[in-house]
Amino acid sequence: MKLICKTTVFLTILCALTCVVSSCGKRRGEVKRIWYNGSYNRDFNDLNDLHIASAKKLGIQPVANRKEAEHASRKMKEIKTNKYYEVEKLTHSIPYLVPEAAQLLTDIGKNFQDTLRSHNAPLYKVKVTSVTRTSDDIKSLQKGNINSTSNSAHLYGTTFDVSWARYTKVDVKDTLDIDNDRLKMVLAMVLRDLQKENRCYIKHERKQGCFHITVRD
Repeated sequence: MKLICKTTVFLTILCALTCVVSSCGKRRGEVKRIWYNGSYNRDFNDLNDLHIASAKKLGIQPVANRKEAEHASRKMKEIKTNKYYEVEKLTHSIPYLVPEAAQLLTDIGKNFQDTLRSHNAPLYKVKVTSVTRTSDDIKSLQKGNINSTSNSAHLYGTTFDVSWARYTKVDVKDTLDIDNDRLKMVLAMVLRDLQKENRCYIKHERKQGCFHITVRD
């Protein structure tokens, strides 16, 4: 009987210690220092001509409206909110990209989360704010934005915008947060690496609060 009691007490203590260790193991600790050693405007300043040239090589023939988009010259892939990125409500574009651009977007979202993990930071998704536009979309945009151009890489299904001002937290129960300034730094690190690999052209759009990205040929 005494042996059984001692065994029970031992197991109870062991269980308690295991819970403590497990609890401590779940504590992520502090986020490692995040710093982008560069300039957003200087590093991401690929001119529109570069975006357009690549878009014309890889993309679809521009379409007039959404009905025509169903019969585009290249098969496109629908992009939907997933574990790597969130597609915001689109008002002036449709959620379709050529396969190369769709893969680039997925890689951006995945690399973004991998970099957050490496810095012991909570996970977030990037937000996609604009995708492929029809000629009608461009005309509609120009009515409310005099700076909008009809010569847009968005017409070719190769180009998308990712917000640098807004992100979606993956686990809302995670008590650890990270501010948008540091999230922008992480996103910039990821984009600069992909840019150096010649996978995309990027423009830092200050007023629109996004990175304008075109897949490269």
